[in-house]
Amino acid sequence: MDWDRLQAKWPQMRGQLRHRWGRLTEDDLDVIAGHRDVFIGRVQERYSVDRQEARNRIEEWLQVLQEEKTLTGRA
Repeated sequence: MDWDRLQAKWPQMRGQLRHRWGRLTEDDLDVIAGHRDVFIGRVQERYSVDRQEARNRIEEWLQVLQEEKTLTGRA
């Protein structure tokens, strides 16, 4: 998964982000702004999981987005 694509599309993906990561606030999304380490840290904090678990959950979600072609823009 190309993290740069997610970072570039971060503003357009806020709805999907809020749907999947409901415990993240709008302020969290503003602070994260597509930055991987910050995203992992906020998921870790909000979902009370360790860093590796947060990373795994994010990577699984990104895989689903890639399979759905959400990040590539191709259908």
